[in-house]
Amino acid sequence: MDFVYKDLEILLPLNSAELKALFMFSKEENLNLVYKVLFETAAESLVVTDEKGSIVLVNAKTNEMFGYASNELIGQKLEVLLPQKYHKAHVKHREDYNHAPKQRSMGIGMDLWATRKNGSEFPVEVSLNYFKTAETMFVMGLVTDITERYKAEEQIRKMNEDLEKLVDERTKELEESRRLYQMVARNFPDGTINVFDRDLKYVFAEGSELFKYGITSEKLVGTDYIVRLPEEIRDEVGKKLNEVFRGTNVTFELDVRNNIYLINAVALHNLDGEIEQILMVEQNITVKKQAEEDVKRALEKEKQLNELKSRFVSMASHEFRTPLSTIFSSSSLVEKYLNKEDADLESIKENAHRHLKRIKSSVGNLTSILNDFLSLDKLEQGKVEVKPSLFDIDMFAEELMEEIQATLKKGQKIIYTHSGNKEVYLDRQMLKNILYNLISNASKYSPEDSKIEFKISLTENGLTVTVIDHGIGIPNSDQIHLFERFFRAKNVTNIQGTGLGLNIVQRYSNLLNGKISFSSKEGEGTAFNLDIDHSYLREPTSLSEN
Repeated sequence: MDFVYKDLEILLPLNSAELKALFMFSKEENLNLVYKVLFETAAESLVVTDEKGSIVLVNAKTNEMFGYASNELIGQKLEVLLPQKYHKAHVKHREDYNHAPKQRSMGIGMDLWATRKNGSEFPVEVSLNYFKTAETMFVMGLVTDITERYKAEEQIRKMNEDLEKLVDERTKELEESRRLYQMVARNFPDGTINVFDRDLKYVFAEGSELFKYGITSEKLVGTDYIVRLPEEIRDEVGKKLNEVFRGTNVTFELDVRNNIYLINAVALHNLDGEIEQILMVEQNITVKKQAEEDVKRALEKEKQLNELKSRFVSMASHEFRTPLSTIFSSSSLVEKYLNKEDADLESIKENAHRHLKRIKSSVGNLTSILNDFLSLDKLEQGKVEVKPSLFDIDMFAEELMEEIQATLKKGQKIIYTHSGNKEVYLDRQMLKNILYNLISNASKYSPEDSKIEFKISLTENGLTVTVIDHGIGIPNSDQIHLFERFFRAKNVTNIQGTGLGLNIVQRYSNLLNGKISFSSKEGEGTAFNLDIDHSYLREPTSLSEN
């Protein structure tokens, strides 16, 4: 096979000039030996075949790569080095190459696989060349085992696939998150979720409050938030939001067109830790605020009712004790007089009459106390309705004095005067409750044989009722508290009463659109005035007025 080694000169990777220069010093007969050494020591597999595809020459690297012993491959078909499934197709490829031989890489764009003697397959890279002698043509293949490179490429390919899959999944997750956040923000109750840039222009805006006013988020993006606010609060809100860009989160309430909004604004940092945007959550808390106020009022009312009950128990235990004791003692004495055998009839009548009067007086006191509580209870529950009617106020006053006469102290007189018109359109029972209370107080806090002045004036300007007594009066320090529930002046502690009467009088006066006022001097007496404007005394002439 010396001719093969000699003719290998045309296959060496060095060009002819370089090769000849390298071996100028050698003798002609030694060149064949040099070619053989180079062929055998090549780092890649070299396989030479004839035109029929029979292997005529291989180097040591080939035997090592494919697992064959020296010269074991010589004479075998080249297909022995290929996987069985490629044998038939390769014969055709080999024949085509022999018809048009040229130097090229084999299987460009394809994965090439070789087979070892033990049947294992491995990826290879093959470069082809040919040369001719006088007798025949030979084809040489340079075979490189690319198993490690293939593994690395396969690993890179798999990593790329995994990365692409991860990117796709992450993209889907981000898109799903974006849709979710947008849906959450769009349905944010009674408010909006906003993102602003440093110029306080919208970057993002969603929330149910937008749709309430027919605004879409797309219309807001890029517009100025501040200019949408009423002019009088723009500077204040702008200052507060700019504080967030300086690193201070803010929370404040905003009153805009009779709506109260709770504003929470926090900073949004970029990857470098710089604040480029802010997140502002804006919630309409008008209804919540109203509910809080309602709860406060309800709690205050509950507190007042509890206080009322507590004071009632305290007062009842004190105020009820005296009249009940009087009733019990007087009834016992009457019974004693009736059972006395030696008493004459006139004596029994006189004593019984005196004690029965005490019993009636005590019952009247109890009735007054209970009436006060019943009236207050109805007022507290809003069950008192104004039911006006047209009546003669002069006759009304006469009937009232006749009814109250029995409760006056010994020798007390009511001096009644009337001036002006007589017909008035008012709630008769409510007016009676007011005046009965005022005249009763005048009697209670005045001495025996004193006068009580009762004046009514009904003119075109309105109604004025005045009740004047010449009793103990009201201390200056107590006058400011006079209409408070359960309040009693310090100079009446020894006189029976609930401390509710004037509070009820004031509330009835308010229901009648009237005004109750007084003047008093301790030790000289007190004057109460009830004034009701004429506009509230006229009977309505149409349904709309009613």
